[in-house]
Amino acid sequence: MRILVIEDSRDILANVLDYLQLKGFSVDCAQDGLSGLHLASTGHYDLIVLDIMLPGIDGYQICRRLREDGRSEVPILMLTARDALDDRLQGLRAGADDYLIKPFALSELVARIEAILRRSQGNRKRQLQVADLLYDLDTLHVSRASLALRLNPLALKLLAVLMQKSPAVVRRETLEEALWGEDCPDSDSLRSHIHQLRQALDKPFETPLLHTVHGIGYRLASVQDAV
Repeated sequence: MRILVIEDSRDILANVLDYLQLKGFSVDCAQDGLSGLHLASTGHYDLIVLDIMLPGIDGYQICRRLREDGRSEVPILMLTARDALDDRLQGLRAGADDYLIKPFALSELVARIEAILRRSQGNRKRQLQVADLLYDLDTLHVSRASLALRLNPLALKLLAVLMQKSPAVVRRETLEEALWGEDCPDSDSLRSHIHQLRQALDKPFETPLLHTVHGIGYRLASVQDAV
């Protein structure tokens, strides 16, 4: 399970990070609102642990932006020192799934994370679809028009980002970060992987799904959605 922790307190972040990793979770972290929103919007997480009081933009704003127009259904557990009822209600109305008051026991944090994940796993969509293209995130099976497609691990990761954002345009830098983090090999690497993905997705079929938006990035969409 992959978790994103957005928390500006270095001590709390270090303790949470160590404990979650000890419990077997894969953890990314951010210490300000804008960095946290960027990671949450471009990465793929099973749950977000989100502090409310953050530099840049606060946790309420992050939560609302992620929930706008169904952009993200990832469960969110809010952390805050505010224990007033109105504060808790504001967080839940912004789209949070649960609320934990500071100071908290790390064991309770993990218990709440596990409870949220149990509830969410049955509800979350594990199959992506764009037109006649299907991607089962559990089995990693990809098919188009009922024809199975064979993709390498980088192509699968690239396809997941494009399908989750479809029909929106995904910027080149967003795709590069999703594939390689900050260590992008060179400027032609993404283009090469896009070419290979297009060969698998579009070449055997009459209607293209993978479209280049010159100077910006790429989008995965049916013809009518891409116009």
